[in-house]
Amino acid sequence: MLYSLLNIRDKKQAFSLVSAHCDIPCKIYDPITAQLAVLTMIRMVDLLEELAAKSAPSPNDHAQFSRLVAEKEIHGRKVKDEVNVIWGDYIKQPQLDQFPELHELTHSIMLNASQAKQHINRDACLSLLEKVNRFADIFWQTKGLETYQAACPYPPSETLVYPKLT
Repeated sequence: MLYSLLNIRDKKQAFSLVSAHCDIPCKIYDPITAQLAVLTMIRMVDLLEELAAKSAPSPNDHAQFSRLVAEKEIHGRKVKDEVNVIWGDYIKQPQLDQFPELHELTHSIMLNASQAKQHINRDACLSLLEKVNRFADIFWQTKGLETYQAACPYPPSETLVYPKLT
């Protein structure tokens, strides 16, 4: 009903066109979400490989397999979405001038995320993590922050790039 009323009103006197330049509140960007999504993909692959090693999987194992694959897919999409928002909304010409590899790196992340989604392949996920970590390193450098690497304290215990916030 409200839509119909607004539509009638718009036909008589059109609303002004509005737009926004970003998807999220300005200056709130953090690549950690993409990094955690890749870690989740790696963890799902590890769990899938454990299931595949069973000689006689049970119906519950088959159900678990489906859930793990679905989560891997969801997190692969999240990697792409999170990197795309930062690349599309935050990265501007000054960052591209400072880091000319950004376009190619972002494109490579998109392709690698697709590959990691299409297969149960830990190496593809590790390659994706390496690229997302590089993206995170660049991101923090554009903010004037140094970075460091440390293993995450939970499975799959892979190395992430973090900003030095001290």
